[in-house]
Amino acid sequence: MKFKVFVDGSEGTTGLQINERLAARNDLYILKIDAEKRKDINERKKCLNQADVVFLCLPDAAAAEAVSLIDNPATRVIDASTAHRTNSDWAYGLPELSRHHRSKIESSARVSVPGCYATGFISLIYPLVSEGLVQKDYPVTAHAISGYSGGGKKLIAQFEAPDGNPFESPQLYALDLTHKHIPEMTVISGLKYAPLFSPIVCPYYKGMSVCVPVYPRLLQKPLSKEDIHGFLTDYYSREKFIKVMPLGTEKEYINNFIGATRVNNTNYIEIYVTGNTDQIMLVSVLDNLGKGSSGAAIQNMNIMLGLREDTGLI
Repeated sequence: MKFKVFVDGSEGTTGLQINERLAARNDLYILKIDAEKRKDINERKKCLNQADVVFLCLPDAAAAEAVSLIDNPATRVIDASTAHRTNSDWAYGLPELSRHHRSKIESSARVSVPGCYATGFISLIYPLVSEGLVQKDYPVTAHAISGYSGGGKKLIAQFEAPDGNPFESPQLYALDLTHKHIPEMTVISGLKYAPLFSPIVCPYYKGMSVCVPVYPRLLQKPLSKEDIHGFLTDYYSREKFIKVMPLGTEKEYINNFIGATRVNNTNYIEIYVTGNTDQIMLVSVLDNLGKGSSGAAIQNMNIMLGLREDTGLI
């Protein structure tokens, strides 16, 4: 028997990526709506309630509306919007964080896919805060760079405009320090205060790195670069999709370069611990369209359906 899957919002970047990944699977049956009926609420409701799993690739309000249309208790929902990421009734879809997170995904009918920046940030900070190595009121800052695909169809169109890219250099944005991923970065990480987060969009298509500085002198118990590296290596040692890279052994790493596109087209996160005695930099690298969105969505579906977690993922 094949599982029935419906992608609501299949024309957006995430929806297209999910459909592409699903098309390669022979264990799924994809429910589709004719193009001219794509916005017909009755057609959508029918598919939403027929499906074993629904992916929501919609703006927040539309995602909430879609959930309200589901009256089949057997339908499981994976929401790629920001609408439910801090809702305690929904499982937060980053299973590598803890046994509790993976267990809640396994048993839940409602899972929220983490944001791309948030995935990189939380994978660095959550373990340190949850185990008491970094205090909850630590003044966390983060900066990150991403390819322009993370901004969706509108931003992609601007960067790929026929008359030339108006953004020839990297662009700082969210200058009021209220980026939409900050609530989940704060809540899921267990921080008392929101991190100061500075994102930068760059003139390449995809690939992301998130950087978080740690000052040993500000910690309640000072830690070395080696201490933090050893802790994170052990913490993620059983996880396939999060790799804590050895200290200074990669060629790019030795030459003081870590590229943001290193794991493109995969579902992996690479974590680096860099710096010196007085200043430590934690770095995560991921594909913003992979582990940062569609790959994570597929991984969560696999867990919810009791399949191998890496089915259809590399």
